[in-house]
Amino acid sequence: MADEYTTTTTPNQPGSTTTVIERRGGGSGWAIAIVLLAAVLIGGYFLFAQGTAESRKDNAVAGAAKSVEKAADKVGGAVDGATK
Repeated sequence: MADEYTTTTTPNQPGSTTTVIERRGGGSGWAIAIVLLAAVLIGGYFLFAQGTAESRKDNAVAGAAKSVEKAADKVGGAVDGATK
């Protein structure tokens, strides 16, 4: 942020000097805030998407395990029936 100094001398009053300091913002604070907000939103989206993908994978593995269990039960039943 740059400060602008202006010095004014009044001709009617010799030896009188007025200094005005104006502070001007560049507006970069808003740009930084918008970039940070976008980064947080994008990061949150990817974390959420990763979590749902992870749960879908876990559900698929659980479903496959149940299918294997059912198949093993059928094979076990067939073996029991054949040995009797």
